[in-house]
Amino acid sequence: MAEAAHEAAKEECDTSLLRADKAQPDDLKAADGYIFCAPENLAALSGQMKEFFDRCYYPVLGKIEGRPYAQMICAGSDGENAVRQLARIATGWRLKEVQPPIIVNTAAQTPEAILAPKTIAEADLAKCREIGQALGAGLAMGVF
Repeated sequence: MAEAAHEAAKEECDTSLLRADKAQPDDLKAADGYIFCAPENLAALSGQMKEFFDRCYYPVLGKIEGRPYAQMICAGSDGENAVRQLARIATGWRLKEVQPPIIVNTAAQTPEAILAPKTIAEADLAKCREIGQALGAGLAMGVF
């Protein structure tokens, strides 16, 4: 999902694709906008994504206000709690949501399905590309 959004966004503007465990506060400060992409685990953001927000929250607080963001969540069921959790963090940073969240539901409900590699349907990847393209174009045109 993140790769699809990144590929579309880089056709419009300069982009970086960073894993949550590698992204640092300086990466957030250097960016003009964000697409946060995360799995939902046990009705919440994944631990790795939550750790990213924990590590970066205070160092960028008051330094990225007003920047645009969108979010994409991959969930085994509804994904709504992860969306709310991420939106609350973005609200604390005073980011501006510019696209409705995308939730891709893989319907993984058994231990085997949860642990198995996921294949994201082309229709869902197209939605991810649309978010990337829209955010990238908006940044390139100075809309945000």
